[in-house]
Amino acid sequence: MLILVSYDVPDDRRRTKLAAVLKDFGERVQYSVFECLLEEAALDRLRARLAARVVVEEDSVRIYRLCAECRGKIEVLGRGAVTEDPEIYVI
Repeated sequence: MLILVSYDVPDDRRRTKLAAVLKDFGERVQYSVFECLLEEAALDRLRARLAARVVVEEDSVRIYRLCAECRGKIEVLGRGAVTEDPEIYVI
């Protein structure tokens, strides 16, 4: 499923570590927005890794699940494209 993760983290160091975690799971599409194609188990791992780095009193992380119908209606104005499943998988 397509997962959209956005974040607002005021601390530079924490923000950098959060972005590094997200890079392990998806593609950065804007400065603080990532698109991730994940199965449920991978989403659980992502959520756990994010929770370990977030300071709930200061940070905001939002995780949006996009259904197949919603994903098909995403519009991109300007640069970039919606994250797609790769045609080739390397195992």
